[in-house]
Amino acid sequence: MDLPPSELPPPDLVEIASRHGCSGLVPVGSGLEFAVFRATAADGSGVVLRTPVGGRFQGNANDPVVDTRALLRWENAVTKHVAGFGIPVATPRALVLGDRDVLISDYLPDDGTGAGQAGLGALLRRLHDIPPPTAAPPHPAKMSTVDFLVRRITQRWAGLRAIVPDLPAAPAVPALRATLAGARVTSLVHLDVRAANLRCVGGTVRGLLDWSNALISEPLLELARVAEFALLPANGIDFHRVLAAYGTPEPTGARYWLYRLDAALMLALVFTSEAPDPVAGARAVDRLVDVRARLLRHWDR
Repeated sequence: MDLPPSELPPPDLVEIASRHGCSGLVPVGSGLEFAVFRATAADGSGVVLRTPVGGRFQGNANDPVVDTRALLRWENAVTKHVAGFGIPVATPRALVLGDRDVLISDYLPDDGTGAGQAGLGALLRRLHDIPPPTAAPPHPAKMSTVDFLVRRITQRWAGLRAIVPDLPAAPAVPALRATLAGARVTSLVHLDVRAANLRCVGGTVRGLLDWSNALISEPLLELARVAEFALLPANGIDFHRVLAAYGTPEPTGARYWLYRLDAALMLALVFTSEAPDPVAGARAVDRLVDVRARLLRHWDR
């Protein structure tokens, strides 16, 4: 059956695919910055092509300036790195940079069973235990992870307050910095672990997809992000079962709640601006206000 015009792959993408022996492009997904197409390689194997939906430089409520080329380079480097340590990923085959940038990777099947939570927790532990890549994350050069997180929280809070005028004031920058001062930024963290980015067969994770949000930080940042994702059933996460397999009790303390605030803030912007939903947006904002209050209580102790 012919695809409608709105779903046809761009002609320049078809030409790039052909040059690399790929044919039969079919759209399989699209997000804020990237579209993904499935295709067949010359040897008959399945591949996916990940390419920007617009120009190289884009922006959204969570990230006003996005360099999609930098994200593709980062994903290419990170997936090659973690694959060498046995982390299941869509192994990259080619990174094509030009008028249209494309990352060509292995296609990974999925049978719809979702991720077994014990296996997911064990996978996250393995990820956090491997040495981080030498490639630098695509946040601004010469900016530490701590500085990046503080700036991200303050900028995103200002953006959300423009949408929700009665939002309380952002947590104070000096307190944010003091809380993050003890962080050991020694691990690669994925930061987008949820059902949409897990390719599974028989409950086993065969691929952890979309590494564009990954950072070099501490595992606590990942666990806080997973905890907030677990509050949304569509993400397919049982946080306590994941933690049990990861091998740690639920974290506590101010830094954990600062990281949960970072996650809740991102979700509030998603549901009020990027994918607006009146009900989900209101719930996300209420959740953010609650997390902020918990963080402030830790600071007041």
